[in-house]
Parts: sequence; C-alpha cells; structure tokens
Amino acid sequence: MEYSKEFKQALSEFSSIEKDRLIFRLLKKDKLLSKKLYFEIIDPETTDHKRDQMEENVTEKLASAARYIGNPKYYLSTIRTISAEITEHVKVTTDKFGEVYLNLFLVDQILENNDSFAQQRFDNVYKLYIYLINKIVRALLLIKKIDEDYWMEFDEILGKIDDKVHENRYLEKLFINNGIDFNWLQSENLPENLDLIIKNIKSQGFLR
Repeated sequence: MEYSKEFKQALSEFSSIEKDRLIFRLLKKDKLLSKKLYFEIIDPETTDHKRDQMEENVTEKLASAARYIGNPKYYLSTIRTISAEITEHVKVTTDKFGEVYLNLFLVDQILENNDSFAQQRFDNVYKLYIYLINKIVRALLLIKKIDEDYWMEFDEILGKIDDKVHENRYLEKLFINNGIDFNWLQSENLPENLDLIIKNIKSQGFLR
C-alpha cells in the first residue's frame, strides 16, 4: 500500500502525545505488529537465535503430536498449527532462510514417523501427504529466490526428505502422480521456470 503526500503530511502534524496514542492503539489491535516492533527495536536475540528456538519448538511439538498419528484429521490440524508458528516467526523476523529451512525441517521430522503412517489406510493419510508435498514444493519455489550460497544447507535436508519419501511407497507414488520430479530435490536441478511448471500442474487439478 502506498501512502499519499497528504496522508504523510497529516501524520507529521500529529503531536508526540497523539502519535504515541495512535501507535499504542494500533499495537493493541495488531499483536503481530507488536511482536515485530519489539523484535526490531528491543529484543536482544538475533534472527539466528530465534530460528534455533523455533527448530526446538517444532521438535518438541511434533514429539507431543506423535501420539495422535492414529487420528489423521487431528494430527494434520496440529501440524498446521506448528506451521502457523513458523509463518509468524518469518513475519516477525523476516527470516527468509528460516522460511525455507524450518518448513523443510518440519517435513523431515514428520516423515520420521513413516512406519506409523504405513500402518494406516492410504485414504486416511492422503491429505497429510498432499500437504507435505505442497510444503516441499513451496520451499523449492522459495529456494530459487535465495542466494546460492545457502543451497548446500538446503540440499542436506532435502536429501534426507528424498530418502524418506522413497521409503514410503504411497508418498513416493503421490510425488510421481502429481508431476513432481525427484531431481528437483537438489537445488542445482531446479528448473528456471519452476513457478510456471507448478502453476500448470495445479491448473490440471493436481496437488490437491
């Protein structure tokens, strides 16, 4: 959103007290903005530290959620909640590296439960598998926008995910049936037009 000169001028004419009141009123209504400002001007912790904390948080919450794997609907809702916390971390810290890494870490840790998933009917875990594939695809699209210096770190966790997907025949089949190339799980193999490829795949009704 762009602000007109008139709007900016009107704000500049506010007194210090009026500006303070306006800021506190806005912060009270927008908790995310409040957290973002706190992080930027007060919080002594760095983005890296916040990312490490979020990684620990993901690990702990997934361990707790594992007891609900037998209830796929509830388990997936728990995963979505954890994912939302990652999204909030990214919005507060503008952690572009963490946006990719933490989401891939989430997928990798979920797939540690491959044996438990294998004991369930395919239709019970279908939505979870499609959710994970979309997570991976989203991360791949973001990798294309990040400096290549970071690709080695992404490839390490993508390699783990690749191995685990191949250990899960239903998930492996879903990858193939939805047009996802396993070669893409190495950053250097990502097509230049990956965004268009994914858009075309979705237009054909896949990844859902």
